Amino acid sequence: GTHLSSIFICSFMVAAPIFGYLGDRFNRKVILSCGIFFWSIVTLSSSFIGKKYYWLFVLSRGLVGIGESSYSSISPTIIGDLFTNNKRTIMLSVFYLAIPLGSGLGYILGAGAKDAAGDWHWALRVSPPLGITAGALILLFVPEPKRGSADQMGGCMRARTSWICDMKALAKNRSYVFSSLASASVSFATGAFGMWIPIYLTRAQVVQKTVDDCTTDVCSSTDSFIFGAITCVTGLLGVVIGAATTRFCRQRTERADPLVCAVSMLGSAIFICLIFVVAKKNIAGAYVCIFIGETLLFVNWAITADILMFVVIPTRRATAVAFQSFISHLLGDAGSPYLIGQISDSLQKSYTTSALWKFLSLGYALMLCPFIIVLGGMFFLATALFFLDDREKAEKQ
Repeated sequence: GTHLSSIFICSFMVAAPIFGYLGDRFNRKVILSCGIFFWSIVTLSSSFIGKKYYWLFVLSRGLVGIGESSYSSISPTIIGDLFTNNKRTIMLSVFYLAIPLGSGLGYILGAGAKDAAGDWHWALRVSPPLGITAGALILLFVPEPKRGSADQMGGCMRARTSWICDMKALAKNRSYVFSSLASASVSFATGAFGMWIPIYLTRAQVVQKTVDDCTTDVCSSTDSFIFGAITCVTGLLGVVIGAATTRFCRQRTERADPLVCAVSMLGSAIFICLIFVVAKKNIAGAYVCIFIGETLLFVNWAITADILMFVVIPTRRATAVAFQSFISHLLGDAGSPYLIGQISDSLQKSYTTSALWKFLSLGYALMLCPFIIVLGGMFFLATALFFLDDREKAEKQ
């Protein structure tokens, strides 16, 4: 499982800048729906690959990553061109709502289909028909807005610049750089949690003697079910709270966006630290802390995209979104599950291998996450410093 997801993330990461480049230059609608069709067909066909062609299955995970990066780097920019300001914040929020909802439901649907059919291949056959439908709907109904049309710049849009020039401009854009680093720290934490928290909670229950240590291959998936449901709900809540808070705070201060992110990151770190304190005694309490901590983490998602729309000119947005997702995977969830596993293993080696120590060492390893999250909060505070300057620069061009 681990290296499959890391292959997916790596291909996603590498393909994103390519789609970003295309998304700033060609018809986005076509690229988008082709990406979705491609993704659906590959996923569907990968479900028929037998055990002996495992490498093909691995390859297909990579191709799925490529398809998925097509719409994650292009969709936000279409939204950015259809709406401005508060309206845009709301629409981006709706878009970013779909992500945790989709992945949480996918988690649950896939596991349900797998159990119902008694065959994990069916977990992969649920989503492609939905994907193909979505691709068709996009081709038929989504308008292809002019880049920058919402920003009332129609006439004075500058000619497109080369990719190198775009990258240089983005590297100089301090708000963009700092908010990208901050989003990397969010994805570092979410990547590590998705992989390790269900395992951590199972170990906690072993320590409390409420479940037996699972030695077989197929362990009960109740913890991942609950975790999938939590991802769904916290994603929804986080994005809604984020949109509402920024709207409210924008009346008080111009720097509302990065400040809301910074505060929510620091708050989230507190509750995530509490998980490891509470889990020793009480699983329900740990779930409550996870719930609050994750909600506060998800507050940043849509707002980070919104910050990007404010500080990057329309003809560079797809490149910017793509490169931001590249950075946040590279420094974030491409390595974090592995890193945490390594730390936990090296801690385990130094002592006995009791169930208690297995549980504790993973907890100590996961304590790296709140530190990284606090670091992310600092990056958002840095963004707040430069936000107004960079926004003005983007508006002038």
